[in-house]
Amino acid sequence: MQDYDLFVIGAGSGGVRCARIAAQNGARVGIAERRHWGGTCVNLGCVPKKLMVYAAETGRMIEDAPAFGWDVQRPSSFDWYGFLAAKDREIERLNGIYVSMLEKAGIDLYTGDARLLDANTLEIGPSVLAPEAPVQRIRARKIVLAPGSTPVRLDIPGAELAITSDELFHLPERPQRVAIIGGGYIGVEFAGILAGMGSQVDLFYRQPLPLRGFDEEVRTHLRELIDLHGITQHPGTSPVRLEDIGGGRAVRLVMDDGASYEVDAVIMATGRRAAVDSLGLDAAGVAVEKGHVVAGVDGRTNVPSIYAIGDVRDQYNLTPTAIAEGHMLAEQLFNPQGRTWSFETLPKAVFFSSPVGVVGMSEEEAAKTHDLAIYTSRFTPMRQTLPKRAGKILMKLVVDRHSDVVLGAHMVGPDAPEIIQMLAIAVTAKLTKKQLDQTVALHPSTAEEFVTMRTPTRLVDRH
Repeated sequence: MQDYDLFVIGAGSGGVRCARIAAQNGARVGIAERRHWGGTCVNLGCVPKKLMVYAAETGRMIEDAPAFGWDVQRPSSFDWYGFLAAKDREIERLNGIYVSMLEKAGIDLYTGDARLLDANTLEIGPSVLAPEAPVQRIRARKIVLAPGSTPVRLDIPGAELAITSDELFHLPERPQRVAIIGGGYIGVEFAGILAGMGSQVDLFYRQPLPLRGFDEEVRTHLRELIDLHGITQHPGTSPVRLEDIGGGRAVRLVMDDGASYEVDAVIMATGRRAAVDSLGLDAAGVAVEKGHVVAGVDGRTNVPSIYAIGDVRDQYNLTPTAIAEGHMLAEQLFNPQGRTWSFETLPKAVFFSSPVGVVGMSEEEAAKTHDLAIYTSRFTPMRQTLPKRAGKILMKLVVDRHSDVVLGAHMVGPDAPEIIQMLAIAVTAKLTKKQLDQTVALHPSTAEEFVTMRTPTRLVDRH
C-alpha cells in the first residue's frame, strides 16, 4: 500500500494543477485518471471544440477571399475525416504533455478507476482506459476529488438515439442534417461549428432567447446573428421523443408543439452533471447535494481530509476556475500564500461564429442594486465591409452612475473573447468609465470602441 501527503482523483485541468503545485511545495503526490489525461477540456471540450471553430472560420474566410482580391473558390465539401485525424494528433500530443508535466514534477501516476474506501483510503481498479489494471490500495493524508463532469441526456423516450458533445468529436462522418437541443454554451457553439462546415442545423431551446443567464441585450443580439449564419432556431420548444427511422441511419425528433423533424443526428446539449457515481462517496461519508459534492470556498468537504475542486462542485464549471481552485487549494495545504482569484469578475466566452465575450454584471443583475449608465455601440466590422457580410458587432458597458465604476463589459462579434480578457482586468480592478476614457484609442481596431463611447445610451434606475 502506497502512502501520500496528497492524492488527486481526476487528471483534468484542476486536478493536474493541484497535484503539480502540491508537489512543487514538497508534498508526496499521487494522481489517478480513468479515461483521459488532461480531462474533458483537452480531450472532449475546449481544445477540440476551438479547433473545430477555427475549421469553420476558415471556410468563411475562403468564401470572403475574392472580395479582398484573392482568386479562390470555396471548396464544395469539408473533409471531416481528415480534420478529425489532425485534431486527434494534436490531442494525443497534448495528452503526452500533461503526462510529462506530472512525471517531471515527481508525481506518481495511476491509470484506473479510483473510489474511496474511507476518509484516507482509496482503491484504484480497472477502467475504460486501463481495462486490465490491477487493483491497488492507496492511503493519503489529504484526498482531492477532481473527476469533472459528464454530459446528460433528457429523460424522454428514445434519448439513447441522441449523441452528446462527447460522441460528436468522434463521429465517422459529418451529419448533413442536425438537430441540436439546448441553447446554452454547447448548443450554440456546435450550431455555429456544424453550420460553418456545411451542415443544415436546427437549434431548439426552451427559452425565448439563447444563452440563459447572459445579459438580455446580448441574448437578443445573438439570436439575430444565429439567423444570419443560416441556422434555423426553434425557441420555446421542447422535445418529447426520438424515433429511429431508416434502421439507425436517421432519427425523427418530435417536439411538444407537434412538429417533427427527420435528421441524421440529434445532439443533446442539455447540460452536464458531476461525475460522482463511481467515487465511493458514501463509504467516506462525503456529503452530496443535488448530485454534486458539497464543498466550501476553500474546497473542504464535510470530511476534513477530503476536498473537491472543479465541476464536481457544480459551481462555475469552467476550466480556468478549476485551475484556480486547484492552485489555491495546493498552496493552502502545503504553502499558504494568500493567493486569490476574483471569481466575481470571471470572464466568459461563447465561441459561436460571432463569438460572445462577457465579464462582470449584466444590466439585469446590476440594476438590482445600482443606478446605471448603459453605453452601447453597434457597427459593422471593417473585415465584413468588402465582402458585404451581414451582422453587426454589439459592445456594451454597464456603469454605476454614482461611482462611475465599470460593473460589466459585454461584446458579441469577432475577437470578443480576446478583447474581453483584457477588459476583465479593468473590471476586476474596479476602474471607472473616466479611466477607460483616458485611454488613447488604438486605431483602426474594434477594441477602440470600448474607450470611445462618450454618451450613455440610456440611464437605468435600480429596481
